[in-house]
Amino acid sequence: MVFNYFGHILYIGLLLTNAIAILNEERFLAKIGWSTRSPTSVNQGFGHAQNPNIYGDAFGSTSGVGAGDGGLSIKSKLVNLIGATRTLMRLPLIVVNVLVILYELALG
Repeated sequence: MVFNYFGHILYIGLLLTNAIAILNEERFLAKIGWSTRSPTSVNQGFGHAQNPNIYGDAFGSTSGVGAGDGGLSIKSKLVNLIGATRTLMRLPLIVVNVLVILYELALG
């Protein structure tokens, strides 16, 4: 009974990791403002600031939730996590997906 729940948790983790790995940065993440690249704006260069959060406190960090850890917000940490998952987990995900498919075909 416990092994059945553990298997479901592994499948959920695999599916969520696959979902993160296939997110396209240009098509999806950039549209919602979660891209690692700097956004290109129409008003760029016409007196508008490149970074809307250019003013920090005396220690160089900006105010906000999660900004105490080196000035990184929760959003920027999630963007870095998505980028790292897409980069580092590409080959291991291929291997694990093939193993899961073979397992399901054999013992399904």
